[in-house]
Amino acid sequence: MDFEFTAEQQLLRDTVTEFLAARYDLEKSRDAARIGAGNQPEIWRGLAEEVGILGASLPESVGGFDGGPIETMLIAEALGGALVLEPFIDTAVLGGGLLRRAGGDTAEELLRGIVDGSVITAFAALEAGSGYDLRRITTTARRDGDDWVLDGTKTTVTSAPLATHLLVTARTEQPGLSLFVVLADAAGLTRHSYRTIDERRAADLVLEGVRLPATALLGGEGAADDSLDRAVDEAIAAIAAESVGAMRRVLTETVEYSKQRRQFGVPIGSFQVLQHRMVDMHLELEQATAAMYLVTLKLDAEPRERARAAAAAKVTVARAAAFIGQHAVQLHGAMGMTEELAIGHFFKRLTAVQYEWGSADQHLTRYAALTRPEGIAG
Repeated sequence: MDFEFTAEQQLLRDTVTEFLAARYDLEKSRDAARIGAGNQPEIWRGLAEEVGILGASLPESVGGFDGGPIETMLIAEALGGALVLEPFIDTAVLGGGLLRRAGGDTAEELLRGIVDGSVITAFAALEAGSGYDLRRITTTARRDGDDWVLDGTKTTVTSAPLATHLLVTARTEQPGLSLFVVLADAAGLTRHSYRTIDERRAADLVLEGVRLPATALLGGEGAADDSLDRAVDEAIAAIAAESVGAMRRVLTETVEYSKQRRQFGVPIGSFQVLQHRMVDMHLELEQATAAMYLVTLKLDAEPRERARAAAAAKVTVARAAAFIGQHAVQLHGAMGMTEELAIGHFFKRLTAVQYEWGSADQHLTRYAALTRPEGIAG
């Protein structure tokens, strides 16, 4: 595929890459994950103020640069190559997309906060037993005078411990899902925080009589379904780009290691069987890259076509992440799983991305349903 970028897009990618190379230290970020708050506030401020990428795909009316899916792809790929922990996808992609489509004064104020780095969002959508299905929820929102009162639980809400605002799905009297913005320190909200396998932060949420003003409802009552589907597909595309960046870094480091590590007096990279293994890793990376391009270009297509591309990208990238991550560790030997080498940390992230917003099996089923002619039952 001949995929040409504009001069502005090339500059964006180079700027982000150079900023991360100069400012983002892997060891320091892992310390922040293990014993710190889980992120580096100075890096987040730098991404907002020095590089300006938090508003890259947001409207100029809120201080953004009015970019699109390609700009988001380039940023996410660069962040993946540096294994950045900061919640760019949860905030700028998921949060930004949901707020942009909801519209209104509350959404516009939060979008301005995302652009300047003062707002971090987390999307609280999934519940125990819901799997990947956004609509299998029991969280409710009822009117009480001019206010809303929320009750329910949410599970595995990534970036929730870091968030200033939570975007919570709930059912009201109207059919369909509604979306509410909840302050992270709202009365009646309990967060059970933990560190995930890939060293990020997440939380399970309990909402007990959380009282919200009328302005906390984003968009119309029961009108969030289409926006939620679009936002998750955008997140899948961004995760695909992040994964490609991580896999490209892993493959590069594995090839370099094979040239340095010697066995029987020669570099292990001279062994034909290992050369074949690395070629297979390269082929998986190329397929994942093609899937990344496809879903990025299809984000503005009609919903069914967009969803097919997202499902295909999820399956292709998950397979490549497993293959490249596992073989990179094997080619590094026991050192591949040590804290000292970056490979072990990348392996954890490449394992986790296989299950974010649905597993490969779930999206394979989704793809099959979407390719079936309409009107034919499964």
